[in-house]
Amino acid sequence: MDNTFQSKRKLGLYPKVKFKLKLKMITLISLLIIGIFAIFVIFLNRFISNTIEEQVGKRALNLAHSVAHIPEIKKAFQLKDPSTVIQDIVIPIQEETGAEFIVVGNSQGIRYSHPDPSRIGGKMVGGDNERALVLGQSYVSKQEGTLGLSIRGKVPIYVGEKIIGVVSVGFLNDNVQDIIINQSKSIWYTLGIIVLLGLIGAIAISFYIKRLLFNLEPEEISYLYLQNEAILQSTHEGIIAIDNRGTIHAINSAAKRIISSKEGQKDYIGVSIKEVIPSFISFGEKFNDREMILGENIVLVNQTPLYSEDSITGVVFTFRKKSELQKMTEELSRIKQYANAQRALTHEHSNKLHIILGLLIHNKLKDAIEFIKKESNLQSKLLRFLTEKVSDPLIHALLQGKFIQAQELGVSLYILPDSHLTFQFNELQKDAILTVLGNVIENALDEVKEYKDGKREVSIFFSDNGDDVIFEIDDSGNGIKKQDYLHIFEQGFSTKKGQHRGTGLALSRKVLQDVGGEIFLEDGDLGGACFIISIPKDMR
Repeated sequence: MDNTFQSKRKLGLYPKVKFKLKLKMITLISLLIIGIFAIFVIFLNRFISNTIEEQVGKRALNLAHSVAHIPEIKKAFQLKDPSTVIQDIVIPIQEETGAEFIVVGNSQGIRYSHPDPSRIGGKMVGGDNERALVLGQSYVSKQEGTLGLSIRGKVPIYVGEKIIGVVSVGFLNDNVQDIIINQSKSIWYTLGIIVLLGLIGAIAISFYIKRLLFNLEPEEISYLYLQNEAILQSTHEGIIAIDNRGTIHAINSAAKRIISSKEGQKDYIGVSIKEVIPSFISFGEKFNDREMILGENIVLVNQTPLYSEDSITGVVFTFRKKSELQKMTEELSRIKQYANAQRALTHEHSNKLHIILGLLIHNKLKDAIEFIKKESNLQSKLLRFLTEKVSDPLIHALLQGKFIQAQELGVSLYILPDSHLTFQFNELQKDAILTVLGNVIENALDEVKEYKDGKREVSIFFSDNGDDVIFEIDDSGNGIKKQDYLHIFEQGFSTKKGQHRGTGLALSRKVLQDVGGEIFLEDGDLGGACFIISIPKDMR
C-alpha cells in the first residue's frame, strides 16, 4: 500500500503539500508544551515568591512580638538614654536569628537600636509606623529603608495599655529573592526535563500517527475522502458498509433508492444490517450475485468481508436491481431450462438404450420390442398431452423437463387430466410464470425426493377458465406447519435446514405481484403442501 501511495505522489496525483504532517505536529505540540510551560512558570514563580515572602513576613512578625515583650526593653524606656540598654539586648538576637535589622523606636519613631550604631537617635525611615503607634496593630509591610527594600514585621510596645514604642524586624528583599531562586532551582530543572520529554513525545506521536495514516498528509487524506465519496455516490450500484457489530457505517444514494420506497426516506447510518438484509448470517461469508428482495426490489447481492491483520473488521455489500439485468437473466434462465430438459432427456435416453442393449445381448428380442413400444407410448402420450393442453412452447418445455427430472429422482410427477392452458401470456406474464413454476415445482420435488414413509408424488393442475389463469402444485411431503403460513413468503424464512434458503418463494411472490398475480398456500390433497398460483388475464 505504501508503494502505491509513493507512486501516486511521484506521478503528481495528490495535491502539493507545503508543510509535512510530522513537522506540523512536532511544531504545534512543541508550541503547546512551551506555552503551557511558560504559563506554569509564571504562575509557579509568583506562587513561590508569595509563599516565601509570606513566610519571611510571619517570621519577622513573630520575632518582633518576641522583642516587644522583653521586660528589660520596656524598663529601658524609663532611662535617660534607653539605647545603651536596648542596643545591647537587640544585637545578639539579630545575629542569632539572621534578621537584617531589629530596630526599636519610641512613640515618635526615634531609633533606640540599629545595626549601624551611627543611625541611633535618628528618625525611623519608611513611614509605615502609624498603624503600630497610633492604632496598636501588629502587621507586615514591605518598604524602602536605610538598608534598602525590606520585608518588615511591626509590633507596638505596651506598658499597661499605653503604647510607648515600636519594634521593627526586617529581612532585605534581595536576600529573600536569593532564597526564592535557590528554592526554585530544583523545580526549574524538573520542569526543563519535563519539557524535553514533551518534545521527544511530540516527535514520537507524530511518527506514530503518520504511520497509522499510511504516511499520508492531511491534504492527501482530504483529497482521497472527497474522491472516494464521489465514487461512492456516483456509482449506479448500491453500496453498504458495516462494522464488525453489523452496524451500517456507509451507504450511497443508489442503495437508499433501492431499499427505500422513496429516496431519502430514512437515514440508515447506525442502523443494524438485519433491518436492510434480513437474511444476513455470517461476517466471514463471501458470495456473488445472490438473489434477494430488498425493499420492493429484487436485487443481486455481493458480500465481501473486510480484514485487518487476519481479523474481520466489517463487510461491504454491493447490489443492483435484477430488473436492470432482467433481459439477460431471462435469456439465461430459458437457456438453463432448455439445457436441464435436454440433459434430462439425454440421460433418460441413455438409460433406456442401455436397457435395450442388455435385452438384445441376452437375445430377449420380444422383451426389447415390448419395452420400446411401452416407452414410445409413454413419451408420445406425454408429448401429445402437453401439445394438446399447453399452447405456450416455453411452459411446455418447462413441464416436460420437470417431468423427466422427476423420473430421474424416482418421483411420480403427473398432470391432472382436466388441465388445459390455451391463454397467450404477454412477455411480463410469461417471465413471471416461468420463474414461479420453476421454483415451486423444484421445491415440491426437493420436498418429496427424500420422503421414505409414503409415496413420492407431485401433481400439477392448470386452467385458464374464468378471468384468471390458475396453477396448482400439490405434493405428498410433510407439509408446512400452520404457524409458518404467515412467514413462508418472507425473504430469508425457510422450513429447510442450511444456508442460502428463503429466497425462492419470496422471489416468486414478488414477480407475481408485479404482473397483478398472487400465490397462496393450502393443505394439499396428497397430504403435503399445495401452492396455488393466480395470474389475471386482463393486466391493467
